[in-house]
Amino acid sequence: MPDTSTATRPSTKLLERTLSNLRTAWRDVAASARGAFGSSLRPDLPPEDADRLRQQFRDCMEAKGGEVSARARAAALGRTYLGLSPAGRRRFLEILATDFDTDQQAVDAAIEVLRAAKEPMARRAAERALRQVLLPPRRRLLTHFNALPEGVKFLVDLRAELIPMARDDGALASLEDDLRHLLGAWFDVDFLELHRITWQSPAALLEKLMAYEAVHEIRDWNDLKNRLDSDRRLFAFFHPRMKLEPLIFVEVALVNGMSGSIQELLDPQAPLGDPGAADTAIFYSISNAQKGLAGISFGNFLIKRVVDQLAAEFKGLKTFATLSPIPGFRPWLKERLKEEGDGLLLPTEKRAFAGFGDGTDVSMLMDADGWVDERAMAAVKPPLMRLCARYLVNERARGRRALDPVAHFHLSNGARIERLNWRADLSGKGLRQSSGMMVNYLYRLDRIEANHEAYTGEGKVAASSAMRGLIGG
Repeated sequence: MPDTSTATRPSTKLLERTLSNLRTAWRDVAASARGAFGSSLRPDLPPEDADRLRQQFRDCMEAKGGEVSARARAAALGRTYLGLSPAGRRRFLEILATDFDTDQQAVDAAIEVLRAAKEPMARRAAERALRQVLLPPRRRLLTHFNALPEGVKFLVDLRAELIPMARDDGALASLEDDLRHLLGAWFDVDFLELHRITWQSPAALLEKLMAYEAVHEIRDWNDLKNRLDSDRRLFAFFHPRMKLEPLIFVEVALVNGMSGSIQELLDPQAPLGDPGAADTAIFYSISNAQKGLAGISFGNFLIKRVVDQLAAEFKGLKTFATLSPIPGFRPWLKERLKEEGDGLLLPTEKRAFAGFGDGTDVSMLMDADGWVDERAMAAVKPPLMRLCARYLVNERARGRRALDPVAHFHLSNGARIERLNWRADLSGKGLRQSSGMMVNYLYRLDRIEANHEAYTGEGKVAASSAMRGLIGG
């Protein structure tokens, strides 16, 4: 997963504008279906409206009147959904999930026919019939949206709303799975377009970048302009049916040497660098912009495409690295402190703690805001650096996978854990996540494939000697 998680929900103003645009885009398309639908359904979708909605679903799935009519009915259903309250939307999705799921009796009958088929021709026909009945009718409705203006965006946002509902509801989980498979096919990386975003890009797109940024908040338009200056690059993947909606984007600084502080990297007062003289590209923020595409991965392709493009544009670039957050370190440390207490400290570290609290008060490790003098800083730095290196290199989730999600993302892509940076992110978020530490992941072009294979195949983590030296204390 990218650094770090999917972007937070866009501002209410931006979301309302998006919904308004969808309603407007479908108004004329849906007009021809209005007579068939009758009066509007009420926002909370009470039970007495349910039968009317079911009939609307059936008419759309059966494509009465042809494909054009079916798309009009899909647009009308989409406008209905957008006009519902949260409770009404859930009822809408529950009806779609339960009443238009796979016909189990038809599946059982098709399986019996397949079992009875002896001749190759008959067996192939039975297999085709079984595949057909395994597809729930609701998929036909979902695919109609692909032909509508903004229809793909509607389905992406629909899945974003559906994901939390599906966690404790099997029927909704099956509907969410249908959506994930459809979107996974439609958002194959071969269909995506890589574009550089600049200060001259449409204002509506720039506003979305500010809302979708998930790693280092873009404070205002001046901050955004700084990130789009001549010594910076911002690239995003787009889908042809979502022209002004970035799917995932990466922010890059063109510098000399490997950056170790996000404050310095994003300082608006720092002198403008010469990108032609830069020897290092620092990827300092990677953000998923669409919650509805969770689990559909293309972040690894984005990094590789951007590396290729930068290397072609700037021949002096020799180093490609990240400056990444460590979002899971503090939660992990808190659990380790509960279980091990001062057993986490080496003897030399315990002696450095003398004079603080009871002499070995390991709670100091969690009190990033309380390190007010150089002595306290000198005491906590060695154990925190050592434990963070251990967390990144050695700690595992589900066997071979690195426990930290950002580490897993970059290691899966073939990077090496290169350097740990002390007090690299002093924002509130940085202190809460990792006591202000950040890490550089190095992408050596001649080692990417080997590192990827070693990690995904055997769980081996590529780490520099400096990182492993930290673990050894």
